[in-house]
Amino acid sequence: MNASMLKSRIFAIIALGIFLYGFVIPTVGFHGAIDKVHQGKVESISPATFSLWNYYNKDRYLNSATPKELQGDFQKMIDEGAELGVASMPIWSVSLEAPNYPKEAFPMGIPVYFHFDGFSGEVHEMNTINHYIGMDPMERGGPYERVLAPYALVFTAFLMALFIIYNGKIFSLFMVIPAAMPLIFIGLYSYWLYWFGHNMHDYGAFKIKPFMPTVFGDGKVAQFVTHSYPAIGFWLLVAVSLFSLLAIISRSKAYKAQ
Repeated sequence: MNASMLKSRIFAIIALGIFLYGFVIPTVGFHGAIDKVHQGKVESISPATFSLWNYYNKDRYLNSATPKELQGDFQKMIDEGAELGVASMPIWSVSLEAPNYPKEAFPMGIPVYFHFDGFSGEVHEMNTINHYIGMDPMERGGPYERVLAPYALVFTAFLMALFIIYNGKIFSLFMVIPAAMPLIFIGLYSYWLYWFGHNMHDYGAFKIKPFMPTVFGDGKVAQFVTHSYPAIGFWLLVAVSLFSLLAIISRSKAYKAQ
């Protein structure tokens, strides 16, 4: 086998492994679990789903109101009615700081995390703050994206597998999708931030004009200081993107050598 062709497969396998571990497995494995909890159908959730959530949420930030003894145990959190987040890797982090959230009690401010398939962190508290300034709750953002996420991720992983198995030039196009994942996320994230900031409601106790929330960096909304930065999932997407690009380049070199 041509050395460049072999390299292209190795790079694609690494990209696929990261993609499966960080996103596909936890998203598909946990799909619908929170809905079942809210519907009172906990008994229909498989034991594997409990184990998967426990594994991916080990040492991860949960709601500050969640007692230490409950954290990392999906069953205990359900029993105590604790706030639940999804299992996949968090891609972006947003936190708010304000005088009414002292550093001693809230050292990280009010953090929430955005995933392909949902949210985690202080979602309830963030929605309370959003209501205060006349902004919609977080769940209004990306409703179709969250529903389609498991299928889109599986489809992308399938295309990556085809690239690994087959040599045809057409399959190089399949790797463009995982290579573009960081840009795809940032584009969707920016769009929904714009939508939230330009669809304010009159019910807010604090009236502010339409605005563009900070996509990256620090900002200010009313008396709140905001921090918006990539989380670990974004850097995993960057790794997937880089290895996908290396796979495409190596495959291109293999074609030229042939």
